[in-house]
Amino acid sequence: MPELPEVETVARTLRELIVGRTFESVSVKAPKNSILLSKAFKRKSFPDVLKGRSVLSVGRRGKNLLISLSGEVTLWVHLKMTGQFRCIETPVPREKHDLVVFTFEGSSTKNQMIELRFNDYRRFGRLRVFPDAELWQQPGLRDLGAEPLEISAEEFIGICRRRSRMIKPALLDQSFIAGIGNIYADEALYAARIHPLRSTASISKAKLRELHSHIQRLLRFAISKMGTSVDSFAGVNGEAGQFQAYLRVYAREGEPCTRCGTEIVRRKVGARSAHFCPRCQRK
Repeated sequence: MPELPEVETVARTLRELIVGRTFESVSVKAPKNSILLSKAFKRKSFPDVLKGRSVLSVGRRGKNLLISLSGEVTLWVHLKMTGQFRCIETPVPREKHDLVVFTFEGSSTKNQMIELRFNDYRRFGRLRVFPDAELWQQPGLRDLGAEPLEISAEEFIGICRRRSRMIKPALLDQSFIAGIGNIYADEALYAARIHPLRSTASISKAKLRELHSHIQRLLRFAISKMGTSVDSFAGVNGEAGQFQAYLRVYAREGEPCTRCGTEIVRRKVGARSAHFCPRCQRK
């Protein structure tokens, strides 16, 4: 699933493409559970609600894309596993998995995008529309934890000490800190030399401060490299990220640690997995 750097990469690209433009039409062939409208829109359809609205801004909260529209409405998108946006600048047939297609006013103008398509071959992506007054009350947004690029080191230490739990599951918990997934949790713990099963209560304040620094450094660097493409992630128009060239433990099971040469291992941690160096990250 795309994590903070990947979603931020998509948000920045969409910001350049669609801010200031107005929806002319929207066509949908997504599964019913992929589209959700607030009850405030009563019997209106997804296309009806969006038609005629202008895009004011494109932002991100955790792993969620938030597209602010005129009329105090937000289009909230979660890419899930394989959701991607594609900018269509020349007429090409729509593909099987183009589930939502947006056209904009003035699309016939030279050098203007014709369509923006949301493609999702696994069909887990979600597109929801809510009035701004309701948006932050919704499950999936209301319980999100702090943004990792905004939280201070002392605040990070505070939430780690709030209750004792294994550090890797804590970093994956979106109510604890929002936007980190398997890739950047594994990489940050490796950089800080912390075993993924260590209890948050057993990690010193100095080491937690170091982990906080590595989290912010890695996320910023990954954003500069347009994210990590190791499975299905691709940015707008299928552009791959570049951060996979800098991975030290994630997806490197069986390969030598770049610091000590010990074989990188992969272990189950709860319902997820963790990649780490058993020598550099002693429990």
